[in-house]
Amino acid sequence: MGDAAQGEPRKHEVFSTPFEVKPKLTFWKTPKNYRRFPGGDELMDEVRVWRVQNTGKSIGGVVSRSYGFEDSPDAEVLTAGYNVGKESGAVGVGRHGNFLQWGFSAPPSKMTEAGRKFFLNCIYYIHRFDGKRPLVYRQSSHRMDAVRLAALLNRIKDPKWHARIFPSELLKKYKGNPDGLVKYYKDNFELIYRDKHFLVDAELKALGIESNRKVSSLKRLIELLENPEQAKLARQLLRRYTEKSYAKQAQWRKWLKENRDRIYFSDIGGYKFRVIPEDYLKLPPPREKATGSAHTPGAATDTQR
Repeated sequence: MGDAAQGEPRKHEVFSTPFEVKPKLTFWKTPKNYRRFPGGDELMDEVRVWRVQNTGKSIGGVVSRSYGFEDSPDAEVLTAGYNVGKESGAVGVGRHGNFLQWGFSAPPSKMTEAGRKFFLNCIYYIHRFDGKRPLVYRQSSHRMDAVRLAALLNRIKDPKWHARIFPSELLKKYKGNPDGLVKYYKDNFELIYRDKHFLVDAELKALGIESNRKVSSLKRLIELLENPEQAKLARQLLRRYTEKSYAKQAQWRKWLKENRDRIYFSDIGGYKFRVIPEDYLKLPPPREKATGSAHTPGAATDTQR
């Protein structure tokens, strides 16, 4: 990542509290690497950016892949970063639990006025999450990676790489046909999960359930436990997508009823339904806005390039 954040500032308190962040928006040429990723061919010739720092370098900072970054309630994207390595929308600044992930590289003396205020606001913001440790740690890859990596089927020649990502039957069926494999995963996107390879859940589909990540699907599996013909498969799928192993349907119903408003699904967390701990999302209110400037003597301005 270089010197700029990508996109208009979000409607988020990190752009207003305690300092009002008023970046100067402009357009930069769309990086060639963006075209290699899903949706890249639909981008305009230029993307909207705002300068955070002035190093004059296109590298030095770090972005995180956007796929699955926000698939759990302990994480959020604060701004995307203009980058020359990953996809459009890759995370330049984000939060995971009580960790602030600041991807820009320059010291405050080389930040723009908007960049410094944004930096201070992010520090101010993350303090509100003191003690809120991350709920999810990376255990798998997001289902969007199945689509992204399928497109590379012909470009990456190493058969060992292929064997680590895709099941052998799909490699055989779509040999030399990455577009076909991409379409297969797109058509079954809501049923993708990962168990050594990226798979599509044919068993869930056979039960007439169209998604493995909706709470309504979880509810349906619990209902099927009372069906003698489908109970065994439903129990197997509940084990696949939760960390529970209740023996009786009544226990599953009780768990769902008590936790339904706090249940979420995470690809990154292992393709599992999980429960947000009580009061985890409760935060102290932000304090009053600051006045004055976040100026650092000798620092760059927003208009310097």
